[in-house]
Amino acid sequence: MTETPLVSVVIPAYNAAWCVARAIESVFAQGFRDFELIVVDDGSTDSTAAVLSGFGNRLRVLSKANGGLSSARNAGILASRGRYVAFLDADDWWLADKLERQVALMRSRPELAFCSTAARIEGPGGESLGEWRCGGDTGTALEAIFAANAFVAGSGSAVLARRDALDQAGGFDERLRSLEDIDMWMRLAAVGGYACVADPLTVILKRPDSMSGNLDVMRNAAITVMRKNRHLLPPGKRGAFWRHAYAGMLSDYAKWAWRAQRRGRAIGDALAGLCIAPLSRGRLMASLLVAMLRNRPI
Repeated sequence: MTETPLVSVVIPAYNAAWCVARAIESVFAQGFRDFELIVVDDGSTDSTAAVLSGFGNRLRVLSKANGGLSSARNAGILASRGRYVAFLDADDWWLADKLERQVALMRSRPELAFCSTAARIEGPGGESLGEWRCGGDTGTALEAIFAANAFVAGSGSAVLARRDALDQAGGFDERLRSLEDIDMWMRLAAVGGYACVADPLTVILKRPDSMSGNLDVMRNAAITVMRKNRHLLPPGKRGAFWRHAYAGMLSDYAKWAWRAQRRGRAIGDALAGLCIAPLSRGRLMASLLVAMLRNRPI
């Protein structure tokens, strides 16, 4: 590590003794070498600290009281010295040319505030669960994230951002219990551009107990994020476009609630989406409601 690295890599770790070494080793395996690695031990009660101490001075360890993912990332950003900041969750890992490809992209396009890479999704046994691909060209990145919250491929483990853009965006929202990354990408997209490296250079581990399985927490966070960032959209997009995007988000949660046998919640979200965007989402919501009332799989 140098005194003034080009890239600061931030890994938040909470009770991550079982996985954080793999994430760290994937950073040290990068062909690009001008980086510092900051691991934020967010109040772990397992042997995370012991695992981190085994790497000696090859990385910087920040130890803090448990405050959640956003708090840990913000602590890492505050301590970072690089022009760019890259994020990696403790249970995920990178392929060897990930940083090199992203730095080259950011250098070639100074208008970008952040970029990410496509990602490979794996299960606990190493089984392939698909690929998180880059989104297409669908207008501005901000509008694309509103229209599809998962637009930024790889999300919290694939993004590399300009440090000054992160400062301008204001840090991760520590009040959110989920989708704090989506909230940040919206605010970064309001600062500058976004691009994606199409090759899957990030590997994301999906476990049954992951946050994505907590439907209520995610739904509440999605509603908060969509509402709190509405003002970031151009004035002409804060009306019909926002309602279209908001209703689309409700349709997704209606489907997931139905599959989880939470039928009242599913019907309620479908009805709410129908009321919010009857013209642009009416057909979709009506078809969902008909399928629900006929007890069909969705």
